[in-house]
Order: sequence, then structure tokens, then C-alpha cells
Amino acid sequence: MSNDIKTPASAPTPAVDPRLLQREAGLAGYLDEFKRKVRGGDLGSLPVVIGLIVIWAVFSLNDGKYFAATTGTFVAYYMVGVGLLSLGLVFVLLLGEIDLSVGAVSGLAAALFAVLSVNHGMNPWLAVLATLVGGALIGALQGWIFAKIGVPAFVVTLAGFLGWQGVMLWLLGSSGTINLPDTGLNHFFSGNSFFMGGDIAGGYILATLATAALAVSSFLEQGRRRSAGVPFRPTSEIALRTVLLAVGAFGAAYVLNQDRGVPNALVVFLALLIIADFVLRRTSYGRKIFAVGGNIEASRRAGISVSAIRISVYAISGTFAALGGLAIAATTSAAGQAGADPNNLMMAIAAAVIGGTSLFGGRGRVWSALLGMLVISSIQAGLYMLGLNLDIQYMIMGVVLLAAVVVDSLSRRTQKSSGRA
Repeated sequence: MSNDIKTPASAPTPAVDPRLLQREAGLAGYLDEFKRKVRGGDLGSLPVVIGLIVIWAVFSLNDGKYFAATTGTFVAYYMVGVGLLSLGLVFVLLLGEIDLSVGAVSGLAAALFAVLSVNHGMNPWLAVLATLVGGALIGALQGWIFAKIGVPAFVVTLAGFLGWQGVMLWLLGSSGTINLPDTGLNHFFSGNSFFMGGDIAGGYILATLATAALAVSSFLEQGRRRSAGVPFRPTSEIALRTVLLAVGAFGAAYVLNQDRGVPNALVVFLALLIIADFVLRRTSYGRKIFAVGGNIEASRRAGISVSAIRISVYAISGTFAALGGLAIAATTSAAGQAGADPNNLMMAIAAAVIGGTSLFGGRGRVWSALLGMLVISSIQAGLYMLGLNLDIQYMIMGVVLLAAVVVDSLSRRTQKSSGRA
């Protein structure tokens, strides 16, 4: 008999989540993780943030009044209408598709609202509801033709771009314009300061609520993840995020309060961004959108109804297009042919792409609409102050859009080569 004693095999080393190692290493760990993501092509919002800093620096050096409160009000007020169009387009772009009809739908929505509320005397808020439902039905119809019949989305929405403009012109009649009364949603969107009273406290109240909401939600999530035994953000990181948001929120409120306060339209835009972000990141419906945009065949095999997702996403795009049309009409207090300006469509697509949403689907966030519109509005405000002609503005915006797409393409190529795609 052998006297050899067999020692038990050593227990396997448990796998450690790299996020735990990163957070345990403190600031150095976060810096290493940031470098790893950049090398892997996961740039996130870094390009647009750098772009904003460069834009603000260039224009402020050319004109010291660029950072005046009036410039902040201009950016905050006029970016909302097209920003809402861009927000709806983010959902469509996540599928890897496009919606060329949002500009025409926004103009049609403003015309429909004007006809119902002005020509037929309907209650303004009821007219708003009917307009939003109309936008959703238009989007759902286009999504159904694309998803069920198989007509490419580009063709369907291009036909909508032409056809809905015709319906808009028919509704407006020979005058081509219908003036809107200062009531209902039109009055709210055209309001200069939150809470309608012009009280500067409104901006600070909003900043306080936003900061408190982030802190409370972050600590609640930390508690849930700690209880479940999964990686969670340390308290120091939550505190840093909260401080950064507080600085940005109170700084923006201070600047806007130096002029006319926080615009009501901006409050609505930010609230919708938060809701849309929750839907995309925290619900099964949002995860299905990312799944369909990433791999259609895999989504089908996983039991996802691709057709239903496509139809619903186009309905969302139509709804935001209608709301954006109402916001655009409120800036001029009239529904007219300018509401379907093709430039609104181009700027909405540009904002989503510049903000970081991929044209190839499966990657992006709704905050792209805000970041992209900040870039576009900042450039427009700066060029206006410099007195440059419209042709120069278009050329510069074209270069910025092309640069954003190039960065997106290079990022995807880097991710594939590093195995992160």
C-alpha cells in the first residue's frame, strides 16, 4: 500500500469583477479604466465635451460678450424645438434606422393645432392632446409600413417628408400662416421664466431638486446593489457626481437668471430627457430597443417582437416631432410653412449624431440630443455674434457633423479590433 498522501486540489480563485478592483484603487483605478476605455474605442461623451470647450473658448476669445446671460438664454430657448425632434430620432437611430419625416410632421402638428384651436375654437389643451395623438399615429403608420410590408425606412419616411408637407399646406390654406393666441401650451412654451411669474427662485428650486434627486437615487441604488452583493458605486463617487451636477445646475440657473430666468420650454425638455433616459436604461422595453439595434436576428431568437419594437419606436419619434413642432411654433406665435423647414430635420439628425448616438444602431443615449443641441446652438450663437453669413454657418455645421460621424466610425473600428464590439 502506498503511503503517499494526496493533498486536496486547491480551490479555484473566485473571479473578481473588474469594476470592484477599479473602485477599490481609488482615483488611480478610475484613471486606468478611463484609459482602457479610450484605447478600446469607448469614447462616450468625451468628443462632444472637448468640442464644447473648444467652441466656447474660440468664440469667447473673439467676443468677450459671448458668455453674457443673453447668449445663455438664446441657447436655452431656441434649442428646445429641434432638440425634441432630435430626442425622438435618438430612439430611431438606436435601431440603426432613420426618420426623414420628423421635420414635416412637426410642421403638420403645428398646423393641426392651429386649425383645431383657432379656426374651430377647440380647447387649447385638448388640441394639444389631439396633435400629439396625431403625431403618434403618423409615426406608427410609417413604422407599420416599414416593419410589416418591408419597405425600407428611408423610403417610407422620405415619402412622409413630402406627403406630410402637402397635408400641412392644405391645412394652412391660402394664407400659409395661422397666428396662435397666447394661451395654453403656446403661452407656457413662450414663457420666459419657470413658474410663469418671472421669479428667479424657480431656477434655483429646479437645481436643488435635480441635485437632491441624483443624490437620493444614487444612494438608493447603492443600497440595493450592496444588498444583492454586486458592485456598487462608493460614497465618494456619489458625492463627486452630486457636487459636479450641483455646480452645473446652479451655474446654469445663475446665468439664466441674469437675463429672464429659466425658460419653461427648457424645463419640459429636460424633464422629457430624464423620462426617456429612464425608459431606455431601466426598463425591459429600452433593453429590447438596444437589442434590436445591435442584432436583429439574435433579438428574434430571443423572443423579441422586432416588428412591435419598430412600430412603437416610430410612434415615439412622431410624438416627439409633434411636440417639437408646437415648441417651434411657440417661438414665433404662429403656425406656418417655416415649421416644416428641412433645416430642422438636418439639425435634429446632426444633434443626435454629434451628441454621440451611433448611426449604425445599438449605441447612444437620449442625452445626445441635449449635448448635440448645445454644440449646434453654441456655434449658431457665436457665428451670429460674429456677423457671419448663413452660408458660412452651414459649411461649419457640415464640417462638425462629418467630424462626428468620422469619430463614430473610427470608434466602432477600434472597438472591433479590440474585441469590445
